[in-house]
Amino acid sequence: QVQLVESGGDMVQPGGSLRLSCAVSGFTLDRYAIGWLRQAPGKEREGVLCIGMNNETTTYTDSVKGRFTISKDNSKNLVYLQMNSVKSEDTAVYYCATPTYWGTYCPILAVDFGSHGQGTQVTVSS
Repeated sequence: QVQLVESGGDMVQPGGSLRLSCAVSGFTLDRYAIGWLRQAPGKEREGVLCIGMNNETTTYTDSVKGRFTISKDNSKNLVYLQMNSVKSEDTAVYYCATPTYWGTYCPILAVDFGSHGQGTQVTVSS
């Protein structure tokens, strides 16, 4: 059974940093791509970043370029989202998710993500 469990969400001040984690089970990260999505209050869910089987990354939201990075530890089946220089507009529930097609590569479009965890809340506020 596939499970995705996010953690690390917190309240952080603008300009601060935060690292989110996603523990996966039921599959291994050395064979599949995985990504991070987010949903802000009153907005649709959007893709953030994805990492493929061979560590190639895809960015879906221009606003996070240069500030957020995605990484994974295959031996621990953990995926990370490092968030630096956070802004108020980064406030959202963050989810890790797998592509609907269960491939080794990241989808071109964020709508092609399917299964996700329960999410972890990130609030950026002074």
